[in-house]
Amino acid sequence: MRGLFKWSSKWWPGVIPLVIFWAIAAWTSTEPLEADLAQRSAAALKDTVLNKTRISVAGRDVTLGADAFSEDGRQGAVASVETVPGVRLVNDETRLVPEAKPFVWSAERDVVRVTLSGSSPLPASKSRLMEAARANLGGVEVVDRMDLSRGAPPRFDNAALLLLDQIGKLKEGKITVSDTQVSLSGMARELGGREAIAAALKNLPEGFSVAANEVKAPPYVFQAYKDPVAVTLTLTGNVPDNNVHAALVAAAGRKFFSEKVVDSLKPSIGAPSGFASAVVPALGALSRLSTGTLVVSDREVKLSGDALYEAAASQIRAGLGKDFPQGWQFKPEISVKPPAAPVDATVCQQLFTDLLGKARIRFEPGKADIVADSAGLLDRLIETALRCPTANIEIAGHTDSDGDEAANQTLSEKRAQAVADHLVRAGLPANRFSAVGYGSTQPIAGNDTDQGKAQNRRIDFVVK
Repeated sequence: MRGLFKWSSKWWPGVIPLVIFWAIAAWTSTEPLEADLAQRSAAALKDTVLNKTRISVAGRDVTLGADAFSEDGRQGAVASVETVPGVRLVNDETRLVPEAKPFVWSAERDVVRVTLSGSSPLPASKSRLMEAARANLGGVEVVDRMDLSRGAPPRFDNAALLLLDQIGKLKEGKITVSDTQVSLSGMARELGGREAIAAALKNLPEGFSVAANEVKAPPYVFQAYKDPVAVTLTLTGNVPDNNVHAALVAAAGRKFFSEKVVDSLKPSIGAPSGFASAVVPALGALSRLSTGTLVVSDREVKLSGDALYEAAASQIRAGLGKDFPQGWQFKPEISVKPPAAPVDATVCQQLFTDLLGKARIRFEPGKADIVADSAGLLDRLIETALRCPTANIEIAGHTDSDGDEAANQTLSEKRAQAVADHLVRAGLPANRFSAVGYGSTQPIAGNDTDQGKAQNRRIDFVVK
């Protein structure tokens, strides 16, 4: 008996290896089973729309965590895993994506980036919007701050994609969708951009409407620069149409008698009312400057530069704004060019001859009224007269041979006197000038052609 007891009391050491072998067998067989169940559970969910899906397996029990976008979708996902062969129990940790009330989405553009914020209804929608933003915005950085939410109105994706096309037309601004109401604000990138956006908004999907459109047009800018070194007048910026374009270039050609006109204007919509009525006289004022810049921005006219003498500067400062249409503003920054060195009578005569060889003082047909286009030439003549303060000057009027000889004589005298009066109003002494009319008696070209007649209708300055 004692031997038997001693033998039986030592049976348990043999159990230890058995337990170890069992644990190893269980470990090596369970791990592949769990991995297989996890893989097949994930495959069962491939056609479901979920977010943040998490699958873990313990033995034959599967824990499913995910954010679903509808109750039917949530229950369907759980059911799909439950039908996977080998799954004994599904621990349901799914939940619904939060609902957004109201459902708000926005696209905001600043100088360097576009930020998409608010809610997106599905992961696929979010990806589609990001791809469209990058494609439409030409390399601009696109920042994703969108959350996934339920509650999107029908056809949300179509509306958001159309609106992303419009954010590309903004220099800066924001577009917001709140449920089915669309609001826009900011500055259009180009002239016509505001109108293009308004036209596109008419194609919003059914059910969507525009609550506010506060997109502003960029300033409508026209510029002209007179360069005395290059002897050019450069026109840049915008004009309303081809007709106004041609009219402004022609006006510049008449007013700037010695400068070459460099035309870089382009027709653009959005011009303020009265555009041409303001720009034409402003070009006339610029023609009176030695050097200067004209900037027309919407209804504001800025003219800066050097007048040829003090009286001209005062006239431009006080007078130009009176010629503008109602609602326009004039901001002059006019200084006076330092006076040039005096010259003797011979040089003075040569300067007058050179100036009047480039252009003629023009008058209304059959009258002694000086045309405004001649203002720049008259200022140059006055500046020259100021350089020879001791010289006496005869202002000689001439006509072509058309019409009555006596009438031509009278007209030539009146035109010569009109020029003399203009010089005196500029501050020159009246006793330095004598106005003489010669009618058609001293032609410099034949009167049998229009070109010859135009040459004969002239004012000459003769230094005595």
